[in-house]
Amino acid sequence: MERREFLKTTAVLGAAMLTFDKLTAASQAGKLAVESTPDMVAVMGGEPVALLQRALKEMGGINKYVKKGQSVVIKPNIGWDKTPNFAANTNPELVAELVKQCFNAGAKKVTVFDHTCDNWQKCYEHSGIEKAAKAVNATVVPGNDESYYKTTSLPKGVKLKSAKIHQALLDADVWFNVPVLKNHGGAKMSIAMKNYMGIVWDRGQFHSNDLQQCIADICTYSKKPALNIVDAYRCMRKNGPQGKSPNDTSVLKTIIVSPNIVAADTAAIALFNQVEKMDINEVGHIANGEKLKLGTQKIDTLKVKRIKL
Repeated sequence: MERREFLKTTAVLGAAMLTFDKLTAASQAGKLAVESTPDMVAVMGGEPVALLQRALKEMGGINKYVKKGQSVVIKPNIGWDKTPNFAANTNPELVAELVKQCFNAGAKKVTVFDHTCDNWQKCYEHSGIEKAAKAVNATVVPGNDESYYKTTSLPKGVKLKSAKIHQALLDADVWFNVPVLKNHGGAKMSIAMKNYMGIVWDRGQFHSNDLQQCIADICTYSKKPALNIVDAYRCMRKNGPQGKSPNDTSVLKTIIVSPNIVAADTAAIALFNQVEKMDINEVGHIANGEKLKLGTQKIDTLKVKRIKL
C-alpha cells in the first residue's frame, strides 16, 4: 500500500469506523497505555509478527487468555490450495507467532486445524501454515474425515440446530479464531464469522438452508473464541474465496483483534471498503449475528484502540 493510501485508510478507520477520537492525542504523543483492556484493537503498518505482538499486548497480553497447562486450538483459514500471496488463507507467520505466544503462556498443547475445501494435504503444505506451525511445535491435524467430528447441539440457532464439530475444538480449553480478510462469492465476505465453517463437517447444509443464517447459527456454539484475530496483512479484494491471481489482493498491513465477533467483522469490512466496495448489508450473517446477541455492529459504543507501527 502506498503511503498516501495508508494514511487515507488510517484516517477513515479513525474517523468513520472506529471512532478513535478520544485516543488520538494519546496515540500521537506515544502514550499507548489505557486504563483497561479495550474491546478491540487495530494495529496498522507492520509485518505479521509485529502486528500480532502489539495487538496481544494491547489486549492485555496472551496470559490473559491462555493459562498454564491448557490445551489450545488455533483455527486459521487453510481452506484453499494457494500460496500466501493469494491471501486465500491466513498468513503462516501470524499463525506461527500465535502458537509461540500460547506456548510462552504455558499451554501444554497447541493444535492447528481446518476443514479444507481443496485437498487438505496440499492446502496445509502450500499455504505454508503446516510447516510454520510445526516449526514452533504445534500439533497440526486434518479435518478431512467425518470421524473427527461429533454432533453438537446449537440450541440458539435459528436454522441450524446442531452440527458436527471437530473433536479438537470440543476438547480444547481455549481457542483462537484467526481468519483472513477476503471477498467471498457466496457469503459476500469471509472473515471471523465465516471462518466457523471450517470447524464443521457438513458445509452442504449451510449452502442449502440459508447460508447467511447458518453462518450466524454456528457462531452460537457455546465455546466462544478467546479472541477473533483478523489477518488483514494482505486481503483478497475480489474473486474470493480462492482468488484467480495475486493481483486480486491488496497489502493493508493491518490486524484487527476483538472477542466481539460481530464488531470484528464490522470493522474488517470498513477496512476492506478502502480498497474494494462492499455494502455490509449484503453480508447478511453479520446482522443475523447481532440479532442472536453475538456482538454489535455499533463500533462507536465500544472501547477501541488504533495503533500505527
